[in-house]
Amino acid sequence: MLKCGMNGGQVKVFGKAVQALSRISDELWLDPSEKGLALRSVNACRSAYGCVLFSPLFFQHYQWSTSAEMNDNDTISNLNCKLGIKSILPIFRCLSSLERNVENCKIFTRSDKSKVIFQFFCRHGIKRTHNVCFQESQPLQVIFEKNMCSNMLMIQPRVLAEAVVLFTSNQEEVTLAVTPQNVCIKSSNEESMDLTNSVYSEMFVGPDEFDFFQIGVDTEITFCLKELKGMLTFSEAIRAPISIHFDIPGKSDLVRANSKASEKGSKATECISEKAAPKRLYPNETLMDISTLENCGSPTMRRVNSDITEVPESSVSDTEQVPGSPYLGKVKERC
Repeated sequence: MLKCGMNGGQVKVFGKAVQALSRISDELWLDPSEKGLALRSVNACRSAYGCVLFSPLFFQHYQWSTSAEMNDNDTISNLNCKLGIKSILPIFRCLSSLERNVENCKIFTRSDKSKVIFQFFCRHGIKRTHNVCFQESQPLQVIFEKNMCSNMLMIQPRVLAEAVVLFTSNQEEVTLAVTPQNVCIKSSNEESMDLTNSVYSEMFVGPDEFDFFQIGVDTEITFCLKELKGMLTFSEAIRAPISIHFDIPGKSDLVRANSKASEKGSKATECISEKAAPKRLYPNETLMDISTLENCGSPTMRRVNSDITEVPESSVSDTEQVPGSPYLGKVKERC
């Protein structure tokens, strides 16, 4: 059972999360727990995973309970709803209008009818109700040891967005090349082979532009631009810096944004698989839980070694400790 409420401003942030995750997959999971309401998505080839966790403090009120049914292990299972993104995305399409006109929004589930109900109480006594059918589905779990990554960057989303805007609308992939001296964001080499029909763009960013800059290994990684844009949009909405954890090509990358303000307690995570060495999925393999999510309210995007699978527990594995306390200020020299 899920029941929560939001005001107009909170609806806008919630809608931004839905829009960001829609860039990853055509399906969206709602996973309520005591930590808050998690929105999750994974693409068809299971190379990219996204999660936004809204803390209970984000909502005006938040209630949830486990379902009465028992799973195969005789344990109580959480309510996990898989929605079609095409069903829920039109509800949050005009976010500026929702912010102005919605006074209160309620989201609750009807498990007996397999529906998630969105009710908007607008000005002038107008009430809008949307009934979205869902399928019972197990949540997703990701394993990513970010403290094992040699490289870490932290930057404001506005700066990164200014670099991304250089690329054309038909650009599908970009390459991130890093050295201890600078960071280069450029068009993917494979997409730029035919110079007569394509535009090659690149932008260099110095260490001073980053809130935290640590490069242990010179690396070039290529990933999907569409998924990165989704993360940038949401990070700007919650005004949270983006941290990027990565290593050599072929390993997973984590792009993460964290907002700890109580009114925007949310956590967004997207996992973007690196193209250089596609990973295989082992759905029947037992996954080891590295750690639990930290603060109930923060946005995070992360990428994994394709260790994305459906599991009977509602959790996202992640290691949170990063040496050096990078959130304290700028680092202009390599440690």
